Amino acid sequence: MAKTLSQSDQTEEQQSPPPPPPWEVLVLVSQYLEPKTLAMASCVCKSWSVSMSSDHLWEPISRAHYPSLSNLRDLTAVPYCRLYAVAHAAALRRRQPPSKPRLSLDELVFAVTVSAKKTNSSSLVDIATAVSKPVRDLGAGVDPTGVFKFDVEVNGEKSTVAAAAEVVEEVKVTWNVALKGWSRVFTMMDCEGKLRFSAGAEGWFSAELPAAECCSGAGSGIVADLKVGFGRESVEKVSVGIMSVVNWRYVTVEDGLRYLQHFIVPL
Repeated sequence: MAKTLSQSDQTEEQQSPPPPPPWEVLVLVSQYLEPKTLAMASCVCKSWSVSMSSDHLWEPISRAHYPSLSNLRDLTAVPYCRLYAVAHAAALRRRQPPSKPRLSLDELVFAVTVSAKKTNSSSLVDIATAVSKPVRDLGAGVDPTGVFKFDVEVNGEKSTVAAAAEVVEEVKVTWNVALKGWSRVFTMMDCEGKLRFSAGAEGWFSAELPAAECCSGAGSGIVADLKVGFGRESVEKVSVGIMSVVNWRYVTVEDGLRYLQHFIVPL
């Protein structure tokens, strides 16, 4: 007489999970999965991890998304799935917006001096000086998304532009940025050059700025920019800013503040 299953045995048989799919099916299906789905599937069990992490699956994905990094496979035995994970994590970090600067324009003071030595003189004479406090006062309602460029009104000696088109042998310009209260000072520019004194004339000076990271011998890729403008009788205006040498455009206010805080904000 055939043995019949009890009601409890039938219930257990109905509730038992189905057998896992054969590995051939996993291999066929995995070729159509996205990288994120493949990564999740590899966490199911050991056999799925082996199937979903194979190089034949991840090599075309890695070469399609990160071809330059995938070329490292020729130099190392790191699996393609690992190379993809490293490249993907680096790409996410690069897309993250930079943190807001802790420094504000209200906390900055600009000190600018232009000194000159004429042909018949052996000493430098200050022909323009400017101290601003705070920097935000340099422009009415400075837009935080604007560029780091400011026009500074100066006090100039009227006698310095008495002779039109007179060439000055030596001109020295300095631009210092100080933290409010003068607790910290950072020299943006301290350089020499030549200027032609005449009404409406302009002169430009630039100096490469150091990298913000410590122990770095490479340049920062940005320069301090200073322009001197002459009126009818004296230096009328000095414009200062920070420019990128990549596209020769002024950096944004936030990028300029983010750079300066490395040097003048206490740790």
